[in-house]
Amino acid sequence: MSPATLFRQALARQALRQQHMAAQRRFASTSSDAAQKKAQDALASAQKNAEKVWENVQKLLGPVGEKAGQLLGSYKQPIVYNLSVAKELVKQVYVAEGLKPPTLAAFRSAYAEIWTQLTTAGFARRVTQNGEWAQLGVYGLQAYGLYKIGEMVGRRSVVGYNIH
Repeated sequence: MSPATLFRQALARQALRQQHMAAQRRFASTSSDAAQKKAQDALASAQKNAEKVWENVQKLLGPVGEKAGQLLGSYKQPIVYNLSVAKELVKQVYVAEGLKPPTLAAFRSAYAEIWTQLTTAGFARRVTQNGEWAQLGVYGLQAYGLYKIGEMVGRRSVVGYNIH
């Protein structure tokens, strides 16, 4: 290769490098500015919501709420902030996923269908022939286990009730 060709290639590489660096700076500044603005807006919204939550808690609890606020001391602000952020996150997921509680009609129809299947004579025969009895047994065991865990949580003890 001739020195002139090498020189042109070096100039072309340098020009491309400068364009690339300029593009990185341009995109970095706009994306970081936008992200920083979004973060500041989210922080302001969370702080505003935290103040509202704290006011509502104080109204709800009255003098007990004031006493709890004094007991929390410097932990009050982070706790209220984290609760507010969690509330906003749950709200965003709820809206984004299109979640809604089941209607009473849907609840009734689901349990009515289960009841009609269980009371049908052919259900037991079909379950034993298909081998679904094991799967139903596992589901029943899971339901029983969840019930027992709920009992343990409710009484705050694994065995028996604390009688003091």
